[in-house]
Amino acid sequence: MTETHPVTFGIKTTPMHTTYEQIRRTWRQADDVPELEHAWLWDHMLPLAGAPDGNLFEGWTLLAALAPQTDRLRLGLLVTNNLIRQPAVLGKMATTVDVISGGRLVLGIGVGGTVRAAPPVQTGQTQSPGGNGPAEYAAYGLSAVPPGEGIGRLKETITIIRRMFTEDIFDFDGRFYTLSGTINEPKPAQRPGPPVLVGGSGTRLLRLVAEQADIWNIPGPPHASVEFVAERSRVLDQHCADIGRDPASVTRSVQIVIGADDPAAVRATVTELIGAGFRHIVFGVRPPAPGNVPRWLADEIITPVRQQVRAATA
Repeated sequence: MTETHPVTFGIKTTPMHTTYEQIRRTWRQADDVPELEHAWLWDHMLPLAGAPDGNLFEGWTLLAALAPQTDRLRLGLLVTNNLIRQPAVLGKMATTVDVISGGRLVLGIGVGGTVRAAPPVQTGQTQSPGGNGPAEYAAYGLSAVPPGEGIGRLKETITIIRRMFTEDIFDFDGRFYTLSGTINEPKPAQRPGPPVLVGGSGTRLLRLVAEQADIWNIPGPPHASVEFVAERSRVLDQHCADIGRDPASVTRSVQIVIGADDPAAVRATVTELIGAGFRHIVFGVRPPAPGNVPRWLADEIITPVRQQVRAATA
């Protein structure tokens, strides 16, 4: 861990089977814990676990509400489903949240649902991470697309939003989206705009990451092994080399779901991920969780890991 390649840690709160008051409390706690530098929500319309009729809050609306509840944390969604909102609408939403937060948004985005069945489990991967169930799409009138189309749509979305962040007025005539006379004022607080984080693990998606993303995120343990995410990172390295981009210019991000019952095992996993080149670590904590999850993460995981890595590189 060096000053030129700092490791940052964040927390992800899944807004299902909970209340706004509980999420707001956790984010306020996290904002008071300097060891945590970013906080995240997700983008689903139905719970992915537990009772399907349980509470669940829409991600971008909730993010806009939480932004002024915090002062320091960078914030975003891991990750926005590109199929739910039109690109320019999403660009306007992202701009608004960046202004509200004083320039702390990270625009996390992914392909969204596809019509192809889940891919076979790959070596080192225990299950296919993420993904929206058919019930979610049917319930909200959403349409899945073939994987190639999903990547094409995501590429156009990122292009449109980046232009919204930087240009006064423009037209766009793509394969999937057409815009005329697009204006986006005010501009984001960050210039030239919030960093773009793209989530996913497919080989074609990683090519898009190399071309357009500032940060790449992948689900790690328990969904996928350290070996699997490290192999995917090497694929991204090759894509960067193919297009003449410095691989180090793409921050490697991983989200891991952990329990509070074995912090030593969590520390070992995080140390492995850092050793594999991941510098942006996001924790999702399974219940039952401590009353102050952010403080527990700082004391039991982050601080000991930082000490261990410093000692190993001294």
